[in-house]
Amino acid sequence: MSEYTPRLKEKYTAEILPMLMKKFEYKSTMQVPALKKITLNMGLGKAKEEPRRLEAAVNELTLITGQKAVVTHAKKAISNFKLRAGDPVGARVTLHGKTMWEFLDRFVSVALPRVRDFNGVPNRSFDGRGNYSLGIKEQIIFPEIDYDKIEAVNGIDISITTSATTDEEAYELLVALGIPFRRKQV
Repeated sequence: MSEYTPRLKEKYTAEILPMLMKKFEYKSTMQVPALKKITLNMGLGKAKEEPRRLEAAVNELTLITGQKAVVTHAKKAISNFKLRAGDPVGARVTLHGKTMWEFLDRFVSVALPRVRDFNGVPNRSFDGRGNYSLGIKEQIIFPEIDYDKIEAVNGIDISITTSATTDEEAYELLVALGIPFRRKQV
């Protein structure tokens, strides 16, 4: 019995890796940028007052990713927001391996096309070290979420961590993986 390999991982190994090796003239396949992890974060301002919203956010992230989400807590107290250190502030999940590849494939091919008035993701959201972050305004773009059962519409921050050392390498990797960036303004 053969081991299951996600579709996007097969594409990376067969097509993207050789293409990036040739384009950037790497001497070893270990130099080629690869995905390390994908982190999804859902911040909730009223998590302390409304514990049901926090529980709903954890359940929604778990449904979207197929991996159990964890509750995040405040590190510092901020009196203006009536926040104490240790108070729950949101939910997060970090994806590695097969679940990461499967999530990225579903995100690019199913969820992003469902965004209203979509014209590509911003191409300026790189951090200078080859990592990319974007925000989704509504969690309802994911088909796993039942619109009738949600408590409130929440945004999700998605961070894609790569092994690329420059933003250009990361950009080429993500374009090859199918992420639809906006056209660059001239």
